[in-house]
Amino acid sequence: MIVLAALINILVVSVCTVMHYEILFLLSKHITKLAIKPRQRILVGVFGALAAHSIEVWLFAVAYYLKIHSGLFGTFAGNFSGSLLDCVYFSFTAFTTLGFGDIEPLGDIRFLTGIEALTGLVLITWSASFLFYEMQKYWKIK
Repeated sequence: MIVLAALINILVVSVCTVMHYEILFLLSKHITKLAIKPRQRILVGVFGALAAHSIEVWLFAVAYYLKIHSGLFGTFAGNFSGSLLDCVYFSFTAFTTLGFGDIEPLGDIRFLTGIEALTGLVLITWSASFLFYEMQKYWKIK
């Protein structure tokens, strides 16, 4: 069962990473072509990055939901009803490494939680680097 859990984790991380790359690539390619002020282009980048992260959180949440309801990979304890929205909430706290602690993963699902925190850290940092690079193009300081 641990091998299946690991394969699912690798799949979710891979999909999120490739999707993040593609979104940042598309933003980079099209942001310069927008007929708006340079400062507004940065906002497009910020909202694009936020949208990418939200989709990634939802992908992890669906994985949690499916794993929990399969009964094979563990469960969550604490303030958790088993709903998809509870999984989304938990996923947001894990992805951002905020970790309120009101929901606790039990069993093999803990490994998905750990890899989500690492993935979130890397992807958020990647977005920050992308936005910094974009800002340097438009915010020339003399």
